Amino acid sequence: MTLEQAQKGEKLIVMKIMDSDMRVKAIRFGIMEGAEITCMEKLPSGPVVIQKGKQELAIGLGLARRIVVEPALSILSTGGSLSYGTNRSY
Repeated sequence: MTLEQAQKGEKLIVMKIMDSDMRVKAIRFGIMEGAEITCMEKLPSGPVVIQKGKQELAIGLGLARRIVVEPALSILSTGGSLSYGTNRSY
């Protein structure tokens, strides 16, 4: 699923940032593949506010559509590990 589809209060793991330019900028804020974030707010047709640590960031809807996330609990409950060499298609 994408960040745009996340629900308020949901803990997520960033799986992929599909925009390479934005990936570089996001790393500066500690947002990268494997990072755990929380969806703090979703504004209708507007940004998604996420939290990582004590920092909150507003992510525009267009970018939120290009950030692939998974619920943190689904990864933990399956005993899965974060692997970037999988054959998943995003």
